[in-house]
Amino acid sequence: MEHSSLEQRTVGRIGRDLSVIGLGTWQLGADWGDVDENDALAVLDAAVTSGVTFFDTADVYGDGRSEQVIGKYLAAHPDLDIFVATKMGRRLDQVPENYVLDNFRAWTDRSRKNLGTDRLDLVQLHCPPTPVFASDEVFDALDTLVAEERIANYGVSVETCDQALTAIARPGTATVQIILNAFRHKPLEQVLPAAAAAGVGIIARVPLASGLLSGRYTATSTFAADDHRTYNRNGEAFDVGETFSGVDFQTGVTAAQAFAALLPEGVTPAQGALRWIIQQPGVTSAIPGARNIDQVVKNASAAAVPALSDEVLAGITALYESSIKAQVHGRW
Repeated sequence: MEHSSLEQRTVGRIGRDLSVIGLGTWQLGADWGDVDENDALAVLDAAVTSGVTFFDTADVYGDGRSEQVIGKYLAAHPDLDIFVATKMGRRLDQVPENYVLDNFRAWTDRSRKNLGTDRLDLVQLHCPPTPVFASDEVFDALDTLVAEERIANYGVSVETCDQALTAIARPGTATVQIILNAFRHKPLEQVLPAAAAAGVGIIARVPLASGLLSGRYTATSTFAADDHRTYNRNGEAFDVGETFSGVDFQTGVTAAQAFAALLPEGVTPAQGALRWIIQQPGVTSAIPGARNIDQVVKNASAAAVPALSDEVLAGITALYESSIKAQVHGRW
C-alpha cells in the first residue's frame, strides 16, 4: 500500500511525532447518524494511505464502537505505526468524585480490550468538570496508570482556556485537546504559547466548527435527528461549544461564506480552515472527523496547501473580531 507523507510534529513531553492532520473518530461511533463498519474501516484505511499517523477516539463514541473499529483495523495491519489517543471520564456522571483510580483502571481496561492493546498510547480526561484539573489526587492516579503500564501517556480534553492552562502546569500532562478553529481564537492568546514552552502537544478539535467551515451549509440546511447538530444546538446534551463551536447557526453560515471568500483561488473552505489551524505556532495536530473516504483525502490534503498569506490571515482575524468574537470569546 502506497502511503503519502504528511508533515509530522513532535510532542515534546512524549518525544513522539504525530501527523499534522489526524483523524477524529467521533463520527465512526455515533452521534452523527449511522456509519457502517465496513465504511468506517475504509475511512481509517484512507486516512493511513493519506499519511495520517494519529487517530483520536473515546470510550463513549458509540459506547466503545469507535475504539473497537480502530482495534479491528490495527489488528489487521500490525505493521502500521499509528498513535491512538482515547478518552475516559464520561461513562459516569461528570462529578469530581467519579475521577478516582478504581474508575480509571476499569475504564482503561475496557479501552485496552476494545483497542486490542496492552498499553494505551494516550488517555485523555474527557472534558471533566473544572475542579478535576486542580486535584492532585487525580493526577497522582494518572501517574499510577503510567507506572502500571496501562497507559503510556496522559492528557486532557478541555472546554475552556483556563482549564488548559491549569493542565499544562502539571508536569505529567503530555497533551491538551482544545477547540481551535477560525471561529475560536481565544487559545491563541495564552494556551498555545504556554503549551509550546512546556513541550505539551496541542490537539485542535472541532477544526471545522462541526462542518460550518466546510462551506457546505446554507441557512436552510438540516441534520438528522440523531446528529448532535440537531439535538445539541442549545447545549441540551453537552457543552454547546462542541456544536458549531458555540456559534449561532445562522451567524455561522454567513461568516463561513465570508471566510470562503477570503481564501486563495483553488483552496476549499475546509482546506483553508485546516491550514489556518496548523499555521498557528504551538499546534501539533488538527483532528477533523470524516464520514467517507473523500472527506478524509481532502482533509489530509490541507497539509500540502501553501501557507496562507499575512493578508489572508489578517482577513480571517478581522472576520472573527467582527462576526464571531462576541458570541464565543468570553465563554470558553
